[in-house]
Amino acid sequence: MAEQKTAVKTVAENRKAFHDYHILERLEAGLVLTGTEIKSARQGKVQLRDSYADVIGGEAWLMNSHFSPYSHGNIWNHDPTKKRKLLLHRAEIEKLHAKIREKGLTLVPLRMYLKNGRLKCELGVCKGKKLHDKREAEQARERDMEARKAMSLKNAKRIRD
Repeated sequence: MAEQKTAVKTVAENRKAFHDYHILERLEAGLVLTGTEIKSARQGKVQLRDSYADVIGGEAWLMNSHFSPYSHGNIWNHDPTKKRKLLLHRAEIEKLHAKIREKGLTLVPLRMYLKNGRLKCELGVCKGKKLHDKREAEQARERDMEARKAMSLKNAKRIRD
């Protein structure tokens, strides 16, 4: 049988999460959305900057994510910052709840993307970075950038000669 390629289009990314947290584990979750929410997401009008996920009453919820109101939604438009239900298997929810409660970890949405016409959220089980960890990451990024710049200058000089 021929494999089907999955079309993935990134709708929103939470770049701040990579700066503020160590990502220990990643998992994919679906979302329960209304019509105007999915239409807004397809237009790329989603922000994940201060959002997080939590387990309440045995269900996983996405909190503080911002889906901008759909431009043609009139009175049927949605509340931009309401909590949205995440679709996960019961065993996954229980495992995540145990990690969050006991180890002091956080569930952070890393990105949202459309996969085969359905909106998915990539969640990360994260541990907060300390200030010195952020500084080390910044220094490593600067070293890599300088090394790339030196290599590109070396290659450009070699081509000219």
